[in-house]
Amino acid sequence: MARKPNYQFERLDRERVKAQKVAEKAALKREVKEREERERTGGVAPEGSE
Repeated sequence: MARKPNYQFERLDRERVKAQKVAEKAALKREVKEREERERTGGVAPEGSE
């Protein structure tokens, strides 16, 4: 016998996974941008990065 679908749980789970992927991608882009900025400015860390 097939299980009863739980549409709300499944949808929330898909949205949670998607939000996590988006957050990881944004963090990676931010790190790359900061690294490029440091290389462009001669290796000086921006203020408040400590």
